[in-house]
Amino acid sequence: MAERMVGKQAPRFEMDAVMADKEFGKVSLEENMKEDKWTVLFFYPMDFTFVCPTEITAMSDRYDEFEDLDAEVIGVSTDTIHTHLAWINTSREDNGLEQLSYPLAADTNHQVSKDYGVLIEEEGIALRGLFIIDPEGELKYATVFHNDIGRDVDETLRVLQALQTGGLCPANWKPGQTTL
Repeated sequence: MAERMVGKQAPRFEMDAVMADKEFGKVSLEENMKEDKWTVLFFYPMDFTFVCPTEITAMSDRYDEFEDLDAEVIGVSTDTIHTHLAWINTSREDNGLEQLSYPLAADTNHQVSKDYGVLIEEEGIALRGLFIIDPEGELKYATVFHNDIGRDVDETLRVLQALQTGGLCPANWKPGQTTL
């Protein structure tokens, strides 16, 4: 039986990544927590696929909105940083990413994907998982779904804003509306 994660401390991680400046670096939940930032951690199956670049670039194109909400975005797959960099250096017209505003992390040993419950072990890839973690390290939101469906950036931003209200948000709540 699956163990509940929401409402508990999120699994800590540190991974190699290709940073927004296309340099190799590291990303970690601890660093985001030290900087008092929210973390939007999302997993995708693999580089050089069809659905993945649509959502990865959509998140990047709206990165300023996440930044305005004191949130750091981190994309993760089980590919290597070298594959990530090759994909980033490929134009969007050629199904590449071209330029990103946030890091892509490499979970090459599959540990972070396992910790977050998104690893398809027999394939060695992750499901599409999205996790929002508050600055204290508590996992506040988790969604995992089939790899054929891309995420909705508007909904991710809406959920992040709802969590940041600290209040009770009714169905169909939108930023600026009152909470319960």
